[in-house]
Amino acid sequence: MKPGSRVRVSVGMRSFIFLALVACGGSKPKTEPTPGSGSEPPGVVTDTRKPIEIRRDTACEKLKPRLVQCAVDDAKANLEAGKIKKEQFDKDTAPEIRAKLGQKWMEGCSVEMSSRQVRVLEVCEHEEQQCGPLLSCLEHLNEKAN
Repeated sequence: MKPGSRVRVSVGMRSFIFLALVACGGSKPKTEPTPGSGSEPPGVVTDTRKPIEIRRDTACEKLKPRLVQCAVDDAKANLEAGKIKKEQFDKDTAPEIRAKLGQKWMEGCSVEMSSRQVRVLEVCEHEEQQCGPLLSCLEHLNEKAN
């Protein structure tokens, strides 16, 4: 795909992207660690993320391939239902589009989250094996804690 080219996605793929971005919110400013700070010798990489951020990132990484596959399955269902043509399906499910969907998920998922939201990611990833229930489970990310 050429830089600046537009990506055309099917309705199902758009709903996946929308869910991923809405569920996890917008982007947060990223803080860069200062090189040479701390007691580690130069060249040693130290993970500066908080434990909650590590849990969030782990859950997001585990969910990424499953959610991309759900988008592909959705496009396949649209193809079989005659809603899109084979050419559109091939475009929507090309490797670079799948990679872009995974990247969008990770961008949307790499925001500040409460421990409840991180737990939702972990539970959904562990408990839900099918796409419909998984996406429904992830909708709980937006619920307010009681």
